[in-house]
Amino acid sequence: MTVTVDEDAVAAAESAVAAGRAPSVSAWVAAAMHERARSERLAAVLTDIRQELGPATDEETAWARSVLGL
Repeated sequence: MTVTVDEDAVAAAESAVAAGRAPSVSAWVAAAMHERARSERLAAVLTDIRQELGPATDEETAWARSVLGL
């Protein structure tokens, strides 16, 4: 696989490796890809919930944010 990545992303990956936060640039990229896939799956679940139950109330949103630490 070949992927084109901008210089800032490459620098961030190399910095993470140098600081010991990732074992390699490939591992850093793979972790980012997994996180993106997880985020997209969560967004799809939330869309399904909103379609079934309607939008969240302000109280429900506040609760969710507090549970998620947002």
